[in-house]
Amino acid sequence: MRVTFPHMGSLYIPLTALLQTLGVEVVVPPPSSKRTLTLGSKYGPEFACLPLKLNLGNFIEASELGADTVVMAGGCGPCRFGYYAQIEQAILKDLGYELQFIVLEPPERHISELLTKIRHIAGRSSWWQIVQAIRFGYRKALAVDEIERSALFSRPREKVPGSTDDALRRALEMIRNAATPGELPAAREYALALMDEVAVDINRPVLKVGVVGEIYTLLEPFANLYLERHLGKLGVEVDRSIYLSGWVNEHLFYGLARGIGSGKKAREASSPYLRHFVGGHGQETIGEAVLYARRGYDGIIQVFPFTCMPEIVAESILPDISKDYGTHSLTLIMDENTGEAGMVTRLEAFTDLLARKKETKEAL
Repeated sequence: MRVTFPHMGSLYIPLTALLQTLGVEVVVPPPSSKRTLTLGSKYGPEFACLPLKLNLGNFIEASELGADTVVMAGGCGPCRFGYYAQIEQAILKDLGYELQFIVLEPPERHISELLTKIRHIAGRSSWWQIVQAIRFGYRKALAVDEIERSALFSRPREKVPGSTDDALRRALEMIRNAATPGELPAAREYALALMDEVAVDINRPVLKVGVVGEIYTLLEPFANLYLERHLGKLGVEVDRSIYLSGWVNEHLFYGLARGIGSGKKAREASSPYLRHFVGGHGQETIGEAVLYARRGYDGIIQVFPFTCMPEIVAESILPDISKDYGTHSLTLIMDENTGEAGMVTRLEAFTDLLARKKETKEAL
């Protein structure tokens, strides 16, 4: 069994560690690219959302590298994500790709089925070994998130343009190369030290923007056209509402790791505007926007794939939050036709607006 999975930001680092610790041969698909999107758009349904098309392209490229099994998450509720695997498998079969799909459904709905599938992936590994592998992967996810947060802080303050991105690439590679749990603490320490070496101007004025929305387009840089990088260049410190370790803690560990993830707080904060689950991260988008507004962030950006119904619901509510808290919000909707230059123009106009408002407020 040669296992692959979708690309979603730095997910490949902890997931590869988890699977390889269990003795599973892993085929990491090439980073999502124009070719990936072209393949997914060519063979995927026209009105399917961007994540499905990129995932489909990921699987085709991984199959070309010898993968024969796909491991991916499932879902339930109004979001169409729960049907991705079945649609993608049918398309790939029609194209002549015989890929086995192992879909890991949310544990709160299908715990026995989930355990059976984990056992199938793990082969002869004991449950103790499985737990240790999950722990190793989760610790890598935590390290990756620490490094990415450091990059979000230093990018708008860097003295040498591009130095943050260069350090980020090398730091993530250090975490990726930590082959055992024993090697990870030193790799994390060296990686964070590397990020600390980025020369920054701590006194440089920056804008603070919270980014909310659908998880895939938040975490996958190719899907959001490298939004965080562009904002950093515009002098914006970004705080992302979803990080990989927080999502894992919230949905797989039921919040047992304290202080990581804020799903419950976000849902509570959303109650004046949206009191029930609408699928995906729609409710959390509203709650996180409220929390950012309460913390005095200069602006909020929502990003999601075209036709994503939960985020469309959230989009219709964001203007009320902006009005009530006196903040500004911008919505970016992504599909295969979204142009990077056009997005950057919108970001420039938005950040100019935020900067003028901040200057006026500070002058009073």
